[in-house]
Amino acid sequence: MVYTWTAPDVTKRPVAIIGGGVLGRRLCLMWSCAGNEVVLYERIPEVAAAAVAYVDENIQIQIDVVKGKRGILRLASSMEDAVSNAWMVIEAVPERLEIKIPLFGELDRLTKPDCILATNSSSYKSSQMIEQVERKYRVCNTHYFMPPAMNPVEIMSCGHTDMAVVEHLLKVAKPVGFLPIHARKESTGFIFNRIWAAMKRESLLVIKDGVATPEDIDLMFKENFGANIGICELMDTVGLDTVYNIEKHYVEERHLEPTTLDWLKETYVDKGNLGHKSGKGLLGGN
Repeated sequence: MVYTWTAPDVTKRPVAIIGGGVLGRRLCLMWSCAGNEVVLYERIPEVAAAAVAYVDENIQIQIDVVKGKRGILRLASSMEDAVSNAWMVIEAVPERLEIKIPLFGELDRLTKPDCILATNSSSYKSSQMIEQVERKYRVCNTHYFMPPAMNPVEIMSCGHTDMAVVEHLLKVAKPVGFLPIHARKESTGFIFNRIWAAMKRESLLVIKDGVATPEDIDLMFKENFGANIGICELMDTVGLDTVYNIEKHYVEERHLEPTTLDWLKETYVDKGNLGHKSGKGLLGGN
């Protein structure tokens, strides 16, 4: 049987977010600032509470930006509770395929046939997550950055995605305050991150080789490009553990030289100096 996807009513059904970490809570903020209902499933109570607090503290600013209104943010008691009536599910769980593959299989079983299943993965293609998914036509990448400060979202097919799904997302993301961009073919790293990965890699190598400090790199980057945030500050914001996992994936898939991989792990990650989430990272010493 061939299923013809029809766009769900986004005004009557919620967006479900799986994972309430740094990016998950920011997605809750953005999708709920335009009057939408958002349901968050986060299994760790402390992380869930922190996500709700983040939204409460920041949502009015974003409502003023998008000229929206506050929607509903609800914590789900279970995965099924979160996704059973959702029009879209966005997973924001750790960058590990052994977590994402069974999760997408579970989401495929628990959601309605018209529900869009999106991964916020910054390094893995959604085609790598669908081996347990039967209804592949609704799976895609929606790669968000660090909203509300950085609002592009790259939308990319899993190779089976109904084009109507992509067109729908390009349309509905704008009123929420996102800048949706279509990655027109599958690409590890999408658009921006392919370029960003090279910048991160070379910046880490400059630090490793003792050529410059993270502070000097950021100072030059902001001065030369008029940026509000530097390369090292952005890595600290994302989390150096995430930076490490992404770089490890690039090294393995593209057969790159691991010029900074072991150094980043030993000097920062293994010591728990992960950036903003730990209070110390590239900026602030190691």
